[in-house]
Amino acid sequence: MESTVYIKTPLGVAKIVGDASGISEISTLDDGEITKTIPKELKEAVAQLNDYFAKKRHDFSFKLNPKGTEFQLKVWNELLNIPFGKTISYLDLAKKLGDPKVIRAAASANGKNPLWIVVPCHRVIGTDGSLTGYAGGLWRKKWLLEHENPTTQQSLF
Repeated sequence: MESTVYIKTPLGVAKIVGDASGISEISTLDDGEITKTIPKELKEAVAQLNDYFAKKRHDFSFKLNPKGTEFQLKVWNELLNIPFGKTISYLDLAKKLGDPKVIRAAASANGKNPLWIVVPCHRVIGTDGSLTGYAGGLWRKKWLLEHENPTTQQSLF
């Protein structure tokens, strides 16, 4: 049976769902009741996400168990190959999947990613460098990319 936990993050409340087989969903909400007791099977995911937000972690090692079509799973698996602090375009993603013509399908699967942050769909941008589409809101995508940028710009003024 799956358990659910809600944790506070700098981007709102994260909902984490999973069981002994792995984490099946991590999503973001604008607000919600924070869980006081974390189920055993979700403790590692919670700890690793907290470390990510504290800039102590760049990747995740807990077990994933997303639900999706064969193509969606292939896309989400490819997203796991995008290094921390780097971005690729939707066209690059389609090419990595073996066919530039699947760009729209890849973008659609990217938008249905059930594992926020862990499967880094926020690292996929437009070919022109624009922050196109993000289920959690473009402000969250911008925040995540800035959070992961190793050379954070300081304001001159």
